Amino acid sequence: MKTKQTFAIKGMHCASCVYTSEKALKTISGVTEAVVNLTTGKATLTSETPIEKNKIIDAVKSVGYQAMFPTYAKASVGKEETLDDKIKTEKIRELKDLKIKVIVSLFLSSFIVWGSFPGLMNTAPDIVKNMFYHFFLASIIQFWGAYDFYKATVSSLRHRIANMDTLVVIGTTVAYLYSTAVVFYPGFFERLNLKVEPYFDVSTVIIGLILLGRFLEAQAKAGTGEAIKKLIGLQAKTARVIRDKKEIDISIDEVVAGDLIRVRPGEKIPVDGVIVEGESAIDESMVTGESMPASKYKGDTVIGATMNKSGSFVYKATKVGKDTMLSQIIKLVEEAQGSKAPIQRLADIISSYFVPIVIMLAIATFVGWYVFIPSGGLVLAMLNSIAVLIIACPCAMGLATPTAIMVGTGIGAQHGILIKDAESLETAHKIKAIIFDKTGTLTKGQPEVTDVVITDSNARHRVFSTATPQRGPWRLSQKQVSSLLIFAASIEKHSEHPLGEAIVKKAEEEKLQLIKVNKFKSITGKGVEALVNGKKIYVGKLLKNLSIKEADRLKNQGKTVVYVYVEDKLAGLIAIADTVKETAREAVQQLQNLRINVFMITGDNKQTAQAIAVQVGIKKENVLAEVLPEEKEKKVKELQGREQKFLFRTKNTVAFVGDGINDAPALASADVGIAMGTGTDVAIEAAGITLVNKNLMSVVSAIKLSKQTMKTIKLNLFWAFAYNVVLIPVAMMGLISPILASGAMAISSISVITNSLFLKKAKII
Repeated sequence: MKTKQTFAIKGMHCASCVYTSEKALKTISGVTEAVVNLTTGKATLTSETPIEKNKIIDAVKSVGYQAMFPTYAKASVGKEETLDDKIKTEKIRELKDLKIKVIVSLFLSSFIVWGSFPGLMNTAPDIVKNMFYHFFLASIIQFWGAYDFYKATVSSLRHRIANMDTLVVIGTTVAYLYSTAVVFYPGFFERLNLKVEPYFDVSTVIIGLILLGRFLEAQAKAGTGEAIKKLIGLQAKTARVIRDKKEIDISIDEVVAGDLIRVRPGEKIPVDGVIVEGESAIDESMVTGESMPASKYKGDTVIGATMNKSGSFVYKATKVGKDTMLSQIIKLVEEAQGSKAPIQRLADIISSYFVPIVIMLAIATFVGWYVFIPSGGLVLAMLNSIAVLIIACPCAMGLATPTAIMVGTGIGAQHGILIKDAESLETAHKIKAIIFDKTGTLTKGQPEVTDVVITDSNARHRVFSTATPQRGPWRLSQKQVSSLLIFAASIEKHSEHPLGEAIVKKAEEEKLQLIKVNKFKSITGKGVEALVNGKKIYVGKLLKNLSIKEADRLKNQGKTVVYVYVEDKLAGLIAIADTVKETAREAVQQLQNLRINVFMITGDNKQTAQAIAVQVGIKKENVLAEVLPEEKEKKVKELQGREQKFLFRTKNTVAFVGDGINDAPALASADVGIAMGTGTDVAIEAAGITLVNKNLMSVVSAIKLSKQTMKTIKLNLFWAFAYNVVLIPVAMMGLISPILASGAMAISSISVITNSLFLKKAKII
């Protein structure tokens, strides 16, 4: 079984940094896959056996970066310092250092600009105009402010790899060295008929602006991880546990499985568990996305971090710490945000070739201006080649995909849509066909009473339906319906048949008082009978071969009919069915509006399957009935094999939505597997997307989220590439100064992050 190791990498700034780090990690023996995420600063290694930390640290260090792992020594607050804690601490330190360097660099460079810029320098005192003074200030900025640039460049060049830092270092160092030569050897330049003019303002302002861009970029990136912060913030801090018959408040970290916990109205539920006493309405919206509070009774499961709206209850803790649903959700979201979408690999490959190409273009720019401009060509050649180097830094390319993935997966988590990996998020927007498993997915997965039919003294049938109120002369009295249900439920209370449980549940929902029965007897293959109030009552199959239109009508709707006899006379019948979820029809309609072909798959007979299909709006020809569990995967592959004929033939992208163990192979083989969070662990593990709630509209939301995320990624990549394609030639022609180039580079990175943050306003519901 493959293992995954996650750690942080300190010092990355662009797509080239990501490519460099991944390349170094893949050289470690045993590593099968290495994924580095620029936005989160995390790397994930996949291997057959765990890789030693020292090997990882050395590999990362060899290319100029630093690997960070969680430390398990107890911190001052009594907790272990997790990887996220380390990253947070490092980001705070990095932002603080960047802020100081930005302020100092821009402050010192402003004096250089004041003392050297034509017109402005006339207002400056003599010391500010002094070139040696400029050299002193510029040296501080060049070797202190840009220290991290040099450090990363030296390490990467050892491995014959160039990145963004390389471009910055080459550009600013050339300007600094030229200016230093002018200051100390002015006569040399005079003999060449060159103006004795240093360009410390170029090197210092560029460094200051790039540092400012990184500072703003780091702050903006922090906004892309808000989803995780919100999820972590949902956790309760304390729990009121019952120990030794006393209620005491303890830290949530001290709660153990098996503890009895009391929750009062308005309090957060600390951990996952099962109610043992009391009942309440619980707001689960922050975890499931469901807006309406869920009614909870004895035996029902409650989720940690949800809010108790009304009623006090006691529940038994079943999952604590990392095992709670919220912790698992946080883990899934983090893994998704750390994964890499296929489209990102394109940007990584391009950036790996991009930096060397830019260096060659800068050299070509220098040669061109120096050769073809007879007067002052050296200075212009230097300035324009520096502009090319600075403006081409591939920061925006590196941020285009991961920032959008982070925001997209975060939005999904807030709406109860857990996306396991970036590939699933990317693929979902291509879905052309979607297969829904019937039982437990389109339907509620448990039988319910849908209709009660009464036979009157004239052998006519009057219908009571839980779905449709009765009107007119055929309206039944509640008393008639209640009487039949009481008789049937009183007997079925002693039966273990699922259909009997549905009848008893209906009676309990109607708050009917059941009657004690005598001489209960189960008749194999037929039904049950007993004496109720001295009357012989039978509930089960039809005793005589009669044709009852009402029964036939209900059967045609895919319902199971149970007959109730009183003293050997047919008193009525009860229809039972696995009812369709409230949101099923709307979800199917919305998917069809998105031009997605909707299918239903089931092991039921065609009549029952087509009856359900009619209710939810699925075409009859799209009903896959009488399919054995092991054949579901085969049906998925058959649909995938159908070609889409547009401008050219393409493979049919198929999604499968299911919840059972037997759905796992189909979920895994589909292009996008979507598991209902109420389903089995096996199904959830096999799926790429998990819906925490029961709302099928979340399937639509997941696809809409994918479309919006991909739209954002493509827009990000377009502007990142367009920025370089347009501005590199402009810089080569000498139409933009190096200072303006550094400002434009910073703006491009920030614009990509800002565009990703706009995803938060996307309407996916």
